[in-house]
Amino acid sequence: MRLTTKGRYAVTAMLDLAIHATQGPVSLNDISGRQGISLSYLEQLFAKLRRGGLVASVRGPGGGYRLSRECEQINVAEIVDAVNESMDATRCNRRGDCQDGHPCLTHHLWLDLSDQIHDFLTGITLQSLISRKEIQTIAERQDNRSGRIEAALREDEELV
Repeated sequence: MRLTTKGRYAVTAMLDLAIHATQGPVSLNDISGRQGISLSYLEQLFAKLRRGGLVASVRGPGGGYRLSRECEQINVAEIVDAVNESMDATRCNRRGDCQDGHPCLTHHLWLDLSDQIHDFLTGITLQSLISRKEIQTIAERQDNRSGRIEAALREDEELV
């Protein structure tokens, strides 16, 4: 059992959105630049996050995405669930047919583990992540790097 790229990227993108929420709508292009996630992949993820009621899109100049609820009201499990990511440690996808159509000896152990992981992620909100000092430090580094890249691009455009 593991969290795939889809779930990891969805949580990362939502955390980036939450960190920058005070600046107004956040473009997927900005998230892509800061997090190194392809724009087309983000578009797919945000379509699912929008359908899941976690984000809302803002159209027009200066548009982008915003959280549909406050940071303290969105937990990591909701994000993972919204992109159809499974936190399933069983071999049978919870069906209970892992051994000749019947549960295997450890089926309930892996089922319980899956539930524990989901419960753990339910207890972690975007706000609780934003409040962590190490996350603030990483976000500042990413913002500084992103700002330097944008300044260099503007400088190149002026030279042309």
